[in-house]
Amino acid sequence: MQDRTAIGAIAGRREWIGLYILSIACLIYSMDLSVLFLAMPAITTDLDPSAAELLWINDIYGFMVAGFLVTMGTLGDRIGRRKVLLIGAAAFGVASVFAASSTSAQMLIIARACLGIAGATIAPSTLSLVVNLFSDEKERNRAIGVWGTAFALGGLIGPLIGGVLLQYFHWGSVFLINVPVMLALIIAAPFLLPEYRGDGAGRLDLPSVGLSLATVLPIIYGFKKIATDGMDPIYLVPVAAGLAFGVLFVRRQRRLADPLIDLSLFRIPAFLASLLVNLSGVFFVFGIFLFQNQYLQLVIGLTPLHAALWSGLPGLVFTVMSLQAYHITNRLGSVKTVLIGLLVNAFGAAVMAVAAYHESLFGVLGASALIALGFVPVILTTTGLIVGSAPPERAGAASAISETSAEFGGALGVALLGSLGSVIYRIAMSGADFDGLPADMVEASRSTLAAAVDAARTLGGPPPWLDLARSSFSLGFAASCAAATVALVLLAIVARRVYSLNPVTESAPAH
Repeated sequence: MQDRTAIGAIAGRREWIGLYILSIACLIYSMDLSVLFLAMPAITTDLDPSAAELLWINDIYGFMVAGFLVTMGTLGDRIGRRKVLLIGAAAFGVASVFAASSTSAQMLIIARACLGIAGATIAPSTLSLVVNLFSDEKERNRAIGVWGTAFALGGLIGPLIGGVLLQYFHWGSVFLINVPVMLALIIAAPFLLPEYRGDGAGRLDLPSVGLSLATVLPIIYGFKKIATDGMDPIYLVPVAAGLAFGVLFVRRQRRLADPLIDLSLFRIPAFLASLLVNLSGVFFVFGIFLFQNQYLQLVIGLTPLHAALWSGLPGLVFTVMSLQAYHITNRLGSVKTVLIGLLVNAFGAAVMAVAAYHESLFGVLGASALIALGFVPVILTTTGLIVGSAPPERAGAASAISETSAEFGGALGVALLGSLGSVIYRIAMSGADFDGLPADMVEASRSTLAAAVDAARTLGGPPPWLDLARSSFSLGFAASCAAATVALVLLAIVARRVYSLNPVTESAPAH
């Protein structure tokens, strides 16, 4: 059932109000990825989780979101995007109450898993509904910018809101704030949002759902373990298993009359090129920002709170750029915006490499802002191209593929760039003199800067090898940024070639 908006029609008040309702839901979805950071000490005191349970409380939400994105996006195309969003919003509210009232670590893990499954309905449903609401390209670019801003704001203010609530209320309050927002969405959506579902959509293939989960979850898990614990062959086992299930998933999709993912989408050049640029952009930015967060605390010596406050400055650039990026896209056109954005991103990564090597706080923060200037237009524009190049009846699946690729890109970037930095750190520390330090601490200090800093605290004063450890980490950070610079320039060259061979249909640039 097609929405009432004709192709190219200008949106009215109803459409814009609907966009803001969708964006608030996205903000809550994004906020739940980070809102627990400050609540973990209180949760630990109250529920006494084991170390493994503590990790699962943190990670299970993101795992479930990544695993169910494709399923929920395709389900929206089949039974109605608004319907799936409303079901997900109701489930999100119920799971939030369940999480807030948890009396054990196991109960909270289950609640967070349910939140993740419900949250997986929000990103693809809201993005595809934005495309339904705004058929004029320039308005759609602006709307996607607002939608993207909600995600940026969610990550930015999640810890802040969590900190304020924890100051005055029980830790469960960080979940209960979801309930009124989801209730407002359930009440307003039937009046403000159009319903859309593909004509003649078939039934959901449950074996394909199982295979998609068996593909995504082990790969994400493996990359996250590599990112947190370092490169270990044992963590490649789940990645290999996920890839094997992925092969089975693709073979099944080719045989089905109504596949979970329409593989013909990947034969659309604009879709495939934009998807690869989107994934690669997230890959490098997440990898660089992993280093940045550690750098501010372990090299510069900021407290976690001060590091978060300093990081908020480039975070504001991300947020403002999300709101303003549509001006760039509308003026330059989609392809020029992507190509110029990649080059700006590469320049920011190069500046970051120099700043990291010289251990400059303001240099790193300035480079982070430069990266935001290039990254945000690229991501929002490629997101619009991914969804816009797909047939309308596949917009939900295309949105889900876009979000899933971002999950893969982020996990892969953190794992691989983090591993590159770790290798350089170990090589640089191989000749360090740890005289007087216990053997187990020596091995750990040669592996990570965090361990070296912890070991130094056990000594009477700063040991001479601590400066070497910090400069070794900075060298690894700089080398990873330099590699990102080269790769982003090459990506821009390849993207230009692909887009020139397969021109993207877009309106004339604004003057």
